[in-house]
Amino acid sequence: MDKTLLKLKALADRNRLRIFGALTQYEELCACQITELLQVSGATASRHLAILVTAGLLKSRKESRWVYFSLDESCDGMDNILDWLLPRLRQFDQIHGDFEVLDGIMAVSKEDLCRQQRGEACCPVQKTETTDG
Repeated sequence: MDKTLLKLKALADRNRLRIFGALTQYEELCACQITELLQVSGATASRHLAILVTAGLLKSRKESRWVYFSLDESCDGMDNILDWLLPRLRQFDQIHGDFEVLDGIMAVSKEDLCRQQRGEACCPVQKTETTDG
């Protein structure tokens, strides 16, 4: 019962529910894409993501400097949660709006998102050398 309560508490927040909904549409999102979607600080997004991971609803993987999140479909009861929650999520205008916003976010490189959120030092633009010929 404690595991179920942990999952329900994790989903009882608007932003965490939005993250969960986004990951039902997109197989995997990096932390910077989720931060951009929520329009919150990186620390706030990280806190929400940690709660969802701790509850067993999401899993994460690190690749280079990027941390990616996806639904943890191996968790006990995930099918039941998805069966119950997905039809309800699709009724919310906020979730439909998030899908549209995510389409735009996905069109921007992770490096550009990082620079927008954290400044040039995060992901410096690689300068190419030019030669006179």
